[in-house]
Amino acid sequence: MFSEELKNYDWDETTAAIASKTAADVERALRNPRPGIDDFMALISPAAAPYLETMAARSRALTQKRFGKTISMYIPMYITNSCTNSCVYCGFNRHNKFARVILTPEQIKDECEAIRALGPFENLLLVTGENPRAAGTDYLEEALKVCRPYFSNLTMEVMPLPAEDYERLTHSGLNGVVCFQETYHRENYKKYHPAGMKSNFEWRVNGFDRMGQAGVHKIGMGVLIGLEDWRTDVTMMARHLLYLRRKYWKTRYSVNFPRMRPSEGGYQPNVVMSDRELAQLTFAFRIFDNDVDISVSTRERPDFRNHIATLGATSMSAGSKTEPGGYHTYPQALEQFAVSDERTPAEVAAAIRSVGYEPVWKDWDRVFD
Repeated sequence: MFSEELKNYDWDETTAAIASKTAADVERALRNPRPGIDDFMALISPAAAPYLETMAARSRALTQKRFGKTISMYIPMYITNSCTNSCVYCGFNRHNKFARVILTPEQIKDECEAIRALGPFENLLLVTGENPRAAGTDYLEEALKVCRPYFSNLTMEVMPLPAEDYERLTHSGLNGVVCFQETYHRENYKKYHPAGMKSNFEWRVNGFDRMGQAGVHKIGMGVLIGLEDWRTDVTMMARHLLYLRRKYWKTRYSVNFPRMRPSEGGYQPNVVMSDRELAQLTFAFRIFDNDVDISVSTRERPDFRNHIATLGATSMSAGSKTEPGGYHTYPQALEQFAVSDERTPAEVAAAIRSVGYEPVWKDWDRVFD
């Protein structure tokens, strides 16, 4: 399990190694046709800031070579905000006083039909809070079965599950799983997740192993930018990705770098990442891993998303509602976080086409199930 390998990497030593990188290290990394972790650290370091244009050009070329001029489109559907966790930064924190919602199968069906009316989406991301007793594997399986006739590709962002439950859900239409580790800082992790099943660092970080063991087709990873030093956190995530690629080489992978957005409770980030730094990280990850899907959600502003679409990103959400039932059933329910890009799916697609790229609504077909 990765939790054991992670013990080999000291947080403070990694932070110091990144800070020590020089212009010569950056230039060496840019010349390397197969960059390693040391090169990745150079590319995300402060020393790489003057090389942003060079990195952008290489990232664009590598992305076009692997993915063409395409952006895969997806949309999230929140089906419950019921949660037993106490994550200090999250609007779904169990201590926040608001009505908890668990959509019924009929309401999930209504949400599916409302989303289909928004645009030709075929990639759906099902999102829940973490309440295994009220919305556990049985509930998730039923939700997948309801959604399957409407969408060709179903991904979930839910509580980490046992391997046998992931495997069970793959037989009910599940194609992919997204899980945000939030931070790889083992000691401080508990500070952000003081109670609930999410407070168990090992269970969460080893969830990716369980997805791989279950044969999940695609695994999505991410850290929440705003908790700890972002350069150290994403280096740990890059190490984790290398580990997963070695061990579960048949699986596809995606990464996401969500910056903290306003939510119920008003938690303020410890670290603020600028647009230039987020762009630098995107370019560095593309140079480091040519094949990984890099996703950019509606957390980011329209102008940033318009630019990054041609420079390294490969998938984007559009028209997102981050409250359960937000498309039809409960349009005024509490959202998990505030979105920044409020354009319609048609407007996002038009913006992508305006820069010479093609929005792709489908990359998986039921005929292959």
